[in-house]
Amino acid sequence: MHTLAPLVSDYLQPSDGPLTIELYQGSVTEREPCTRGFDLVTCVELIEHLELVEVESFSDVVFGYMAPGAVIVSTPNAEFNPLLPGLRGFRNYDHKFEWTRAEFQTWAHRVCREYDYSVQFTGVGEAVGHWRDVGFCTQIGVFQRNFDGINQSMSNAESLEPSMYKLLYKVVYPSLCDNNIYQKTLVNEVLYEAQQLRREWLRRMNMDSNNNADFYAPPLMEVFQHGVEGDAREWQPIYQQGNTICVPLERVWSSPRVRALCGSIQRLREELLEDERVRMSADGTVLNLPTDDDEGEEVEEEKDDVKTVSGVANNMEEDWDRELGS
Repeated sequence: MHTLAPLVSDYLQPSDGPLTIELYQGSVTEREPCTRGFDLVTCVELIEHLELVEVESFSDVVFGYMAPGAVIVSTPNAEFNPLLPGLRGFRNYDHKFEWTRAEFQTWAHRVCREYDYSVQFTGVGEAVGHWRDVGFCTQIGVFQRNFDGINQSMSNAESLEPSMYKLLYKVVYPSLCDNNIYQKTLVNEVLYEAQQLRREWLRRMNMDSNNNADFYAPPLMEVFQHGVEGDAREWQPIYQQGNTICVPLERVWSSPRVRALCGSIQRLREELLEDERVRMSADGTVLNLPTDDDEGEEVEEEKDDVKTVSGVANNMEEDWDRELGS
């Protein structure tokens, strides 16, 4: 049982770039147009499950048809088998063959000559002592293409519908490329930072009940604590008007996370003015927050909702045997 669904953290901190994961069922000896034009193909413990007569088709499809920039092929090293306690025959009942290092390298060098690749050999699971000469438990060939990739019209694999493979599962991860997700992420970060500033201000006010909230001037440490290194200056103070705590937008803008999401304070102001969850002054220079925690609780509840949705997705584990019909 496995899961490909996004984690909670993927929703709370979406990635900058898009990510779509697709799981297909098909044969590596079949020419599927959707598999062309990728940078990397990995064949991890795969080749030994083919019949020997199918290896040539495998080589032609992977290196000749798919023609990725790099290919990683791993397979058991038959010379290591005597070191595995109780092993008789192959390591798995479904293995059709297991190659020695010489056999694997002979195949790999032939592939390089036929399809213009170069290869380097490595592995995992090194023997110790006088057994080191048998090589790695699993041998790996890392192939690099020596020529330019296939033409651009064929490399745009995402525009093609599968003709040979069956799509079993597809998930689109949240990313900042989605305008809705970007807007939601930005507003959540702004409100979180503003709430933190508001709570710190209220804490300081409670510590010194003699201060007048309407004329509060922050101590020197508070003035600079949210400043960006090399850009320290006196920020406008946080103040209270009636039942509203007023947080200057430039104080929120000093947050590294907010800066990373929004290129300029002018753009930040424009984005916030369009969002109904954000209460701002008429000129867009101040965020208005209530003196109590009601709004802060709403922000936390929204984050909890995101966690709940993601948690449901995380519990949707794929049953591979059922999907594959076995």
